[in-house]
Amino acid sequence: HVDDDDHYAKSTLICLENTHNMLGGVALSSDYIDAVGRLAHEEWKEHGMKVHIDGARIFNAAVSQNVSPSTLCAGADSVSICLSKGLGAPMGSILVGDTEFIRLARRARKRLGGGMRQAGVMAAMGMHALLNHVERLNEDHARAQRLARDLGEAGFWLPRDGKVDTNVVFFGLPEDCTLTKEELPPLLLQQYRVKIAGGYSSGGKLFRLVTHMDVDDG
Repeated sequence: HVDDDDHYAKSTLICLENTHNMLGGVALSSDYIDAVGRLAHEEWKEHGMKVHIDGARIFNAAVSQNVSPSTLCAGADSVSICLSKGLGAPMGSILVGDTEFIRLARRARKRLGGGMRQAGVMAAMGMHALLNHVERLNEDHARAQRLARDLGEAGFWLPRDGKVDTNVVFFGLPEDCTLTKEELPPLLLQQYRVKIAGGYSSGGKLFRLVTHMDVDDG
């Protein structure tokens, strides 16, 4: 929306999520992100349009496509990166952007009471994750693909015909299953000590599995 209708806020930001969680960890390509960037920076330049990437799992997207994160994010103005999740740090996130953007972000954080003085320990954990846990993400992707393959062979329903790009797997119960979607999570926890999250999609029919460095082949 442009700034000519009091019923709507002016559109100034396009947000992309990479990988896309609710689509099952789909990795957006650099071509797609570059195209969105051109749309924002060229066709909608007069409106001050920017592109932000929610890159909580951007390294999963980069590793799965064998490209660098910088190449993948070249069309964006800013990127947020989670250091926990796939990278395995206990906590922490990074915000990437130009100097003025980061200055304003710090100011906004201060207004909201954010900030830490003894942040070096967090930074050290994040640095270790970035230096040691990126290349191994392929192992998580392989395990997720194995899960999807085994679930499909067992008759479970999977979106995208079972295709898995990264480390997120969604699945639904077979149509002829006598077990309800409410009964499956406690059953898996009780019998196999496996925790899964349910309630995804319209009607809450899908379950989500996410592989990470604390999940091995055992």
